[in-house]
Amino acid sequence: MSDRGPSVHASAVKVGTLAVLIRGPSGSGKSRLAFDLIMAGRAGVVERAVLVGDDRVHLATVGHEIEVRPCGTLAGLIEIRGLGIRRCDFVEHATVGLVVDLDAADAERMPATESLKTTISGVEIPRIPVARDHSPLPLVVAALTTTKSSSSVSPSDDCSKGNGNHMNPTIATE
Repeated sequence: MSDRGPSVHASAVKVGTLAVLIRGPSGSGKSRLAFDLIMAGRAGVVERAVLVGDDRVHLATVGHEIEVRPCGTLAGLIEIRGLGIRRCDFVEHATVGLVVDLDAADAERMPATESLKTTISGVEIPRIPVARDHSPLPLVVAALTTTKSSSSVSPSDDCSKGNGNHMNPTIATE
């Protein structure tokens, strides 16, 4: 396996056809989220999930996409806190479809549109900023299994913020 592109401090998991690139400072939970995604895939919560790389991965621009590969010496290895370094199945490359930034300074309850995307080597990719005290797995699962709210959803008259927290009831909720 050839290592193409620069090595970065991150983990990556291929979920379905695209990879989730997990970035964050040391100790922020990159390996934990990677393993949680693999387990969510096994449980059928998300599509099949397989490790690309843990701790260090290589990124390369391929056409208009970012490809992620495991770092050669770490391929197939993942740290599981409390058990140490373990061997698991992995894929040799995947296209990055989502970036998760752990301990992100710009994480908000209702994030600004511009914080929900990032650019890597000129390629724009959807992004989830996650606060230090927030569990990232539910956010990632939601991003992978739901769609954005449509403009046809209108907040009820008693919603002072106008952000849709108080939806008009539908037949399904009446």
